[in-house]
Amino acid sequence: MADAKISMYLPPNVNPTQAAIAYGCRALPKLNEELQSDDLLTRQQALMALCDLMHDPEHVYTAISIGCLESLKALLKDTNDLVRIKTTEVLCIMATHNVGREGFLEHNVIQALSFLLSDAQPACRENLYTAFKHLAQLPAELQVVAAELHAEDDRGDALEAVDPLFALRPLAAHVHHLEGALGIVNSGLIPSLVWKLQREEEEIQVLLLDTLAACLTEDATEALASRAVPFLKEKLLSTNCDIRSKAARTLIAVSVPPEGKVQVWQHDVIPILVHLLKDRDEEVQANAAGALMNATVTTEGKYAALDVEATRPLLQLLTSSLSKARLNAIKALTMLAEAPEGRKLLQPHVATFRALEEDFSPAVQRAAQIAIRVIEWKP
Repeated sequence: MADAKISMYLPPNVNPTQAAIAYGCRALPKLNEELQSDDLLTRQQALMALCDLMHDPEHVYTAISIGCLESLKALLKDTNDLVRIKTTEVLCIMATHNVGREGFLEHNVIQALSFLLSDAQPACRENLYTAFKHLAQLPAELQVVAAELHAEDDRGDALEAVDPLFALRPLAAHVHHLEGALGIVNSGLIPSLVWKLQREEEEIQVLLLDTLAACLTEDATEALASRAVPFLKEKLLSTNCDIRSKAARTLIAVSVPPEGKVQVWQHDVIPILVHLLKDRDEEVQANAAGALMNATVTTEGKYAALDVEATRPLLQLLTSSLSKARLNAIKALTMLAEAPEGRKLLQPHVATFRALEEDFSPAVQRAAQIAIRVIEWKP
């Protein structure tokens, strides 16, 4: 008769690093209990399991309702590196869902995460900055709606054509995503994020710039007081095209308020932006044109751009394959046309703007019409 033997191998499809998940509605409550365990391995395994489950928004909703966010906030202070890394990973995944972002705001998760801004583990910091990025950014579909509202508005003049926030004003009362960026601003984290921009690795700098661009759209006051413009000027010179592009996009946000426009001129950022209009990367070109459209609202900004012959590269961008680049270039040229010298330079190119009235983008069509009115204006 054969002897019974116990296999030395684990059953198939069993992950020894992950906690066994209970059946049905008991799964998340059991994991929440394990998150509070005194046993290190139990906490780690529960976090591994949560990383898988939190990809489902229904599980995120349940986890928040049973108090998992409070357990996770406590684990952010754990002395074990892996626990902190996996905790921030769970929160990062939760932040990809609407219900998760709402939970962050309701349970003050932003402030809890802020204590890890200087964590020794790069993976931990990367997860937290990614969570901030998800929390702060406006969804792409709402950006499209904003562009359509902008294009359809019949009251447009040169200043409205250059204001990137103009079309978003009707949406502000309905967009809860804007609360995420505002939550980061109200937590007083902007000076720290600006400071970290100079000290983090390039991969994390990209995440920081994404977060700052969204937050400064809400309120750039603290960033301007924290020398954000000189720091962003330095990033415009980076060899990394992602950093150049996102630094220019952040400058669009920081130069919306009057003080931001003044600082961009005072710190000699305009010549660098004009140089970036000829960058090999189209996103860099588009965002540089966007920053110029704001900076040239002021008289000083207009003449600083004209002094470095900004009209030539801006006119070249009118044939860009990116509608965003064409739109931003038209708006920047519209601002330059408000100066007599700029208007004189652009009058021979009115036909180019008329061709853009047939562009497939309604926003580009509308901006071209405004530009023609400004260029052809006679005192």
